[in-house]
Amino acid sequence: MAKMSDSYIDLTITSPPYDSLRSYNNQIHVVKTEFNGYTFPFEKIAQELFRVTKEGGVVVWVVGDSCIEGSETGNSFRQALFFRECGFNLFDTMIYSKPPRGAVGNNQTYWQAFEYMFVFSKGYPKTINLIKDRKNKESRKGDSGTKRLQNGDLLQLKRGGYGEFGRRTNIWEYNIGKGHSTGDAIAFEHPAIFPEKLAHDHIYTWSNIGDLVYDPMMGSGTVAKMCAIQDRNYLGSEINKDYCKIAEKRIAQKTLEYASGITI
Repeated sequence: MAKMSDSYIDLTITSPPYDSLRSYNNQIHVVKTEFNGYTFPFEKIAQELFRVTKEGGVVVWVVGDSCIEGSETGNSFRQALFFRECGFNLFDTMIYSKPPRGAVGNNQTYWQAFEYMFVFSKGYPKTINLIKDRKNKESRKGDSGTKRLQNGDLLQLKRGGYGEFGRRTNIWEYNIGKGHSTGDAIAFEHPAIFPEKLAHDHIYTWSNIGDLVYDPMMGSGTVAKMCAIQDRNYLGSEINKDYCKIAEKRIAQKTLEYASGITI
């Protein structure tokens, strides 16, 4: 990011190696932060993300917490607050929900089956394309009517209608694992991928065709692949050369496919 000019990126989507839950081929060798368990320079990354993000740009930060000696670390909240200190707005606190398969936790608590998706914005988001795939109980056409005011006058009213589907809640659920997260077998050579559909949906929501999307911890290249499918430009940073090769192979596929089976 140090090589980027100010106000360069439209959207960032990433998931950091939180709480040392994965070894990442023993490639995590950068400076630890004050937040116990983290093994990357979080504060510097957050500050640089604010600098390189355009006014109205968005950062989607997917993160969770581990439980150490009977106490959750709470690092996700500490990070969210630090992003605010950097100047970002916390536009939405979203939940990435997943079935118990692959979830983390212990036998003394309820099964841990979600991660946070913090949506930070630099000012007010310039792009919001809400996904409308939640089925309404019914659809309704718009109509008009009147309301009698206290002084006896009639106020003309118009009510908007709504269709068969409405906007989502901010809890997004995705199946995970082989055959669900992605159809690319090579992607699973990386120890921690998130669903292609998750990246796809955030890219659609917070950016437009031709925008520049960045992933500072690119991993297996999920964000880049979904950008290629949706005609967004992309940049990625990754310290592990093996993971870079995985990302390059996924992006270079002649036919890009979702795990859902849709071919574009």
